[in-house]
Amino acid sequence: MANEQALLLVDGFNLLSRGYFATSYNRPIEKLERNDEGLYVNGLRVFIQKLFKLVTDYSISHCIVTWDVPREEALRRKTFPDYKLTRNELPEPLIQQYQQCVKTLSYIGVEQLKVPPYEADDIIGAISAKWEAETSGPCYIYSNDKDLFQLLSSRTTQIVAKKQTEVLFDEASFKASYGLSPTQWVDVKALVGDTSDNIPGCPGIGEKTALPLIAAYGSIESLYQQIDTIQPPLKRAQKKLLAGQASTQLSKKLSAIICDIPELRHYSINDAVLSLNRGEVDKELSRLAIRVKLADELAFIS
Repeated sequence: MANEQALLLVDGFNLLSRGYFATSYNRPIEKLERNDEGLYVNGLRVFIQKLFKLVTDYSISHCIVTWDVPREEALRRKTFPDYKLTRNELPEPLIQQYQQCVKTLSYIGVEQLKVPPYEADDIIGAISAKWEAETSGPCYIYSNDKDLFQLLSSRTTQIVAKKQTEVLFDEASFKASYGLSPTQWVDVKALVGDTSDNIPGCPGIGEKTALPLIAAYGSIESLYQQIDTIQPPLKRAQKKLLAGQASTQLSKKLSAIICDIPELRHYSINDAVLSLNRGEVDKELSRLAIRVKLADELAFIS
């Protein structure tokens, strides 16, 4: 185990679904990888292999896999009934692998959190804030969801998969890339919206316009307070901003990660300590027919 404590927060369904669709593209269901028990394991294999690689690569001492609630149960659906309404139904093999993933992680002793009606992003926000308040070590978020950029800091880093590599974003690299502080990302999202979540944003405003607007005015609240005096070249967006004000304000509320979850206020970080039994891990991975190179430095207790 590493001398310094380090937390890994995994956006569970983001990783599992990416693994599933990457290995099922253009393949009929009957051709998907299964184990001897007939369980689909194509996405699960990617999930487990990546999880252990992250633990090894970043010397992780604490780990939590976070899960979303069903879309219809999400808190944001109450605010905006069309939230995530455009998403397709999940394929049955992916649902089965999600269920098996939860069982496998529980069996081998990896901490998992699911807190209705909050989403995985919210859990990650609440736990990363608690980690920074109670420890001095780094926090790593594994997800391709850019919404999580708003959580970045000098100690909280997001690992984003890109093609054959991974890109790490912390507060400094985010500022270098976008010219904003991470806390301003929610204002950019409020203007741009998110088609995957069906968040409308401000119609007609894209990222190329949103970034300089927030860089100049700081937030959408400040932007709308000064909307009548907006100067060229940003003035060309004035009519769109006025027409989409209500939609923009709603979109900020939907895009903001909730970092204060009552159910997690008294959560003990010690519950996330990686303390795995080598025999149980080997037995479960053998049953699933998943091969993983397990490094000696992992936090196995026996």
